[in-house]
Amino acid sequence: MCPIMKELLRSNDPTIIAFATALLSGEGIEVFEMDVHMSTLEGSIGILPRRLMVRANDFIDAERAMRDNEIPLGRP
Repeated sequence: MCPIMKELLRSNDPTIIAFATALLSGEGIEVFEMDVHMSTLEGSIGILPRRLMVRANDFIDAERAMRDNEIPLGRP
């Protein structure tokens, strides 16, 4: 059975994505990055944001880690 995933972060900035991924991995929270290969469709101009997904069970802890490190979530 697949775990339920929730969107934690949405950003066009690859440095924010990399920092958030490293931070969450250090906290023991698994992260799945979506829309990584969309740049081939958009022509690598960076208009389509990437999304970081976490397990629903880890969402509150992951969101707290983002707030504590002042990482903007960039999602509606």
